[in-house]
Amino acid sequence: MSRLPKPDLKNPVHLLAFGFGSGCAPLVPGTFGTLAAVPIYVLLSRLPLSLYLLVLAGVIVAGIWLCGRASRELGVHDHGGIVWDEFAGYFVTMIAAPPGWQGILLGFFLFRLFDIWKPWPIGWLDKKVAGGLGIMVDDLLAGVYALVCLQLAYRFYPW
Repeated sequence: MSRLPKPDLKNPVHLLAFGFGSGCAPLVPGTFGTLAAVPIYVLLSRLPLSLYLLVLAGVIVAGIWLCGRASRELGVHDHGGIVWDEFAGYFVTMIAAPPGWQGILLGFFLFRLFDIWKPWPIGWLDKKVAGGLGIMVDDLLAGVYALVCLQLAYRFYPW
């Protein structure tokens, strides 16, 4: 069994790509990465929607570069500990999210469900797209699926 190379968290690219170290969790790093994104989302949720979307665009663009660079430096495409893509995907899920902790929690679970399950075309894109974009695209689309489900859940069962 081969071991994945460890990131150098003193390197700012690795620190960010590995979600401030949350991606170094020995088990389910994607879930820990998403958990680390929650308090950041809580801060971002106070922004007006237009500014939230602008920050999200920056997170996505930066993520394509960060994930690609970290992946190249470590010599592993989509290293399991790279979780910036989970941050971005969760932030997509939470666009105009319903208020309260219920929305935060349901958004978390829906995003993790779609990120793990990878229904079409998420799984297909995950296998076909390379580089930083390839690392990001499946999580962004999982975020879109979760966003739609979260909005529908609130529409039909408001809390």
